[in-house]
Amino acid sequence: MNHLCVSTCEAIKALALKGWSGRRIARELAVNRETVARYLGPSKPAIPPPGSAPPPESNPAIPPLGSEGTGTGSAPKPAIPTVGSRAGRRSLCEVHLAEITLAIEQGLSAQRIYQDLVTSHAFAGSYTSVKRFVHRRRASQKLPFRRWESEPGEEAQIDFGQGAWVIDEHGKRRRPHLLRVILSHSRKGYSEVLWRQTTEEFIRGLENAFRSFGGVPAKLIVDNLRAAVSRCDWFEPELNPKVREFCAHYGTVMLPTRPAMPRHKGKVEAGVKYGQNNALKGHEFKSLAAQNAHLIEWERTVADTRLHGTIRRQVAQQFRDVERPRLQPLPASLFPMFSEARRSVHRDGHIELQKAFYSVPPEFMGQQVWVRWESKLVRLFDERMKPIALHARVDPGRFSTDQAHIHSHKRAFIERGVDYMLERAALMGKASGNWTRRMYEVRGVEGIRVLQGFLGLVDDHPIGLIERAAARAFDQGAWRLRDLKTLLAEPSPQLTLGFLESHPLIRDLNQYAQLTPDCFSPL
Repeated sequence: MNHLCVSTCEAIKALALKGWSGRRIARELAVNRETVARYLGPSKPAIPPPGSAPPPESNPAIPPLGSEGTGTGSAPKPAIPTVGSRAGRRSLCEVHLAEITLAIEQGLSAQRIYQDLVTSHAFAGSYTSVKRFVHRRRASQKLPFRRWESEPGEEAQIDFGQGAWVIDEHGKRRRPHLLRVILSHSRKGYSEVLWRQTTEEFIRGLENAFRSFGGVPAKLIVDNLRAAVSRCDWFEPELNPKVREFCAHYGTVMLPTRPAMPRHKGKVEAGVKYGQNNALKGHEFKSLAAQNAHLIEWERTVADTRLHGTIRRQVAQQFRDVERPRLQPLPASLFPMFSEARRSVHRDGHIELQKAFYSVPPEFMGQQVWVRWESKLVRLFDERMKPIALHARVDPGRFSTDQAHIHSHKRAFIERGVDYMLERAALMGKASGNWTRRMYEVRGVEGIRVLQGFLGLVDDHPIGLIERAAARAFDQGAWRLRDLKTLLAEPSPQLTLGFLESHPLIRDLNQYAQLTPDCFSPL
């Protein structure tokens, strides 16, 4: 059904009052004759040709409520209009108007409203009548859209459209994607065409826009394009990890719109159409670079010089005076572009990346981790994107192993260094520490293996015996492990006590003589 604007409807009625025919009005206003007839009301019955039978009488229309009844001579009463009903038979839903209105405000469907009416009030009407009535009530309750304006530097809206055709020297035609970034307050825009809508090209396009503006807006409004959004969700969308890192680098936030809701970013929707129709329509270019150069010049000479549709001020002037000072400053460096993928941790505690191997903490063995790599660095993350390792890039076939990633049970003594082994020996006792230090001073590098063997003695011998053997070896100047083991295997010497004639604890025999004089008296 065609719906005409108010001015056209008024023109139809005015021309009809002047006596114009419907055909003439339709031809003059370039509208359909049936549309003109619908706006002029019911037409007069056609005059039957001569000799034809008179048309059959149609059934009389049902008079509206309150009109003159049939068969009575009473004067007609004016019809009382009812909300949600049309002229004719009164809807059975009118009796339950208040209840239906409340149900509509609660968001209930027409089917649910019908079920409740049948259950609560034994409603005798049909579901179709309820559906019609609810539809008319909802149409009368529609609210106007709310216009939303942004503060300077608060927001930028981003969207893609189609660029102009690029025809190379071989005649091959290819159409790129048009990226437009619009600052919501001043309507300052940036345009760039890209061959693909990948995450990398999307990020580089946004970065070029920030550099063009000379600053960064506080938030970015995008639709749910695959280059930026991994999972669509109005309440908690999941962004691409690389896009999330990009936003953190520039100190901004990306907020996807509700799915299938383009009016949430209406400024850039109009901006894309404006760029396509004004800047690119009817043009062809020999290269992508030529089209981008044309867009830069168009933004400077055309888009920036137009009047702002709301405040009626030039876009470039509003951006320069008001919005640019409110943008966040640019970071010192560009966003480091990296590649990203999942990798499984092998049994040796390493992941493979481009035929090179990088270590992972031992607790991640057998699991999957995220790997991000660039020209010089390799970063590893767990499933929650928490950093777990950092490596410098190595050549294919090489290993990069962090010593902290080797479990203590899998780390040899020699890997930990001589100082570590000497400290371990000193913990066994004073004699062990003295013998190992002196042995290493005497034997030098050869003593490293002797230290390993000495520390391994604790697996088969008590520390007390090792301490005694180390003390005897130190006294004898035996610096070979074989000699120490020989001393360790010898039986322990028995303790011999010397005879003492005098001691503070030993009493003199004269004292005993005084106690027992009879026993010690001379015969």
